[in-house]
Amino acid sequence: MSLRWPAFLRAPCRPSWRALALAALLGVGVAAGQAPLGAWLVALPAASGLLALAASSRAGWIGFAGGFGYAAAAMFWIVEPFMVEPEVYGWMAPFALVFMAAGMGAFWALGAGLGARLGRGRTGPRVVGVAVGLVASDALRSYVFTGFPWVLFGHLWIGTPVAQAAAFVGPIGLSLLTLALAAAPWLARSPRGRALGTGVAVVALAGLWAGGTARLAAPEAPRDPPVNLRLVQPNAPQALKWLPEYRLQFFYRHLDLTAEEPAPGKPRPDLVIWPETAVPFLLNDPGAGLKMVAEAAGGIPVALGIQREEGRRYYNSLAVIGADGSVGRVYDKVHLVPFGEYMPLGDLAAEFGIAAFAAQEGNGYSSGPGERLLDLGRLGRVEPLICYEAVFPQDIRRVPARPDWLMQVTNDAWFGELSGPWQHLAQARLRAIEFGLPLARAANTGVSAMIDAKGRVTDELGMGVEGVIDAPLPPALPETLYARTGDAPVMALLALLAALIFLAAPKWRVDLAARRV
Repeated sequence: MSLRWPAFLRAPCRPSWRALALAALLGVGVAAGQAPLGAWLVALPAASGLLALAASSRAGWIGFAGGFGYAAAAMFWIVEPFMVEPEVYGWMAPFALVFMAAGMGAFWALGAGLGARLGRGRTGPRVVGVAVGLVASDALRSYVFTGFPWVLFGHLWIGTPVAQAAAFVGPIGLSLLTLALAAAPWLARSPRGRALGTGVAVVALAGLWAGGTARLAAPEAPRDPPVNLRLVQPNAPQALKWLPEYRLQFFYRHLDLTAEEPAPGKPRPDLVIWPETAVPFLLNDPGAGLKMVAEAAGGIPVALGIQREEGRRYYNSLAVIGADGSVGRVYDKVHLVPFGEYMPLGDLAAEFGIAAFAAQEGNGYSSGPGERLLDLGRLGRVEPLICYEAVFPQDIRRVPARPDWLMQVTNDAWFGELSGPWQHLAQARLRAIEFGLPLARAANTGVSAMIDAKGRVTDELGMGVEGVIDAPLPPALPETLYARTGDAPVMALLALLAALIFLAAPKWRVDLAARRV
């Protein structure tokens, strides 16, 4: 008896291989809109084509293929951590890329498949349903399994005036606007109707662009009192960072950069910021390290990424070091990277005698007690973000009061130089827009940047550069609508749209049939 594939893997349940290849190619086109390319003129038509293809075929399959191509192109940097020690972990890299892309494909398949079922017709309702379903997949991916809101549809506008809409609708709302523009040309079947839909999308995009441009041009009150920061970028390659013969060398590099005199015309900084895990000692066992930091800073406080131990647990932390080397405010990272900084369910497994992955046994980091503000006196109240935490706007909203500014310390050396660090920077820019707050970003190998409250980079150090940024902290804006409401309104709107599509689909189908007659 010959072996046969399950029915859902065979035609007609599965689209043709040509259709799947086209969907994957369109997914790659959508990925072109993400950093570092930012080619939204390619991404938006590709998204529109993908919606039409999904609406006219097996939507779940098309969604899977499109999501697979999208993730493989936008997130190929996922192989970079395995290449830090290629002789040990390099063999895992292709599996990581394939499984990650398949995971993205699964989210898109779920969204596209369920969305198409809402529409029930073959044209307008199905296109709108697929669009709503894919936005819902962005929302789902942002929250489930601790969340992974990376390269959302709406992120393709970062760096354009359209991104200013995030101050009102946030990242999920920006995804909804994006796929609404992509769906508009397909709401009618006739060439004239499609031309009209395309025209409506162009006019809507022009309105968003104009509104964002006006917001960018609006004047801002200067910060009072002024705050000047020094961002230190030591450029310590990850493959060398913790080797015994290099650890002290990189620590001394931090000290030398901290002690540099400001360039002519630049004021003395009020605070020096070092990147994530910047020092080769623990906070609770520093030896002479913290006094050396204070001496290099010459009386200026230093905020630095450092690890600390408490019992058998370890924490990825940020500490503010005073003029005498004393430890001031401390923040422990809350939102850890699963499989990178800890193993999910590791502590639970320890209850059954399997302690190899348990953070409580020192095998990985433990999560801090919660998001918090650091009161730096005259420098204001700052919300610290350690690396990955800058991609979660919902976490930033959990602090008990509004911060005056955001501080991100990160080590993006794990992610190569081509796309991962630039996408991480793009997300930091979007957080600044969403909350109307400036963000100071110190990165180990780049990109360090000063970002204003409208997401503009006012100063930066690129990838693979050793140096400092001496720059004034830009002023904050009034609290944004998104900062007050979060994602709840957009989630409610998605649910309402899904209900309306389901209810309107039969009538829509009858209307289309009447037009054909």
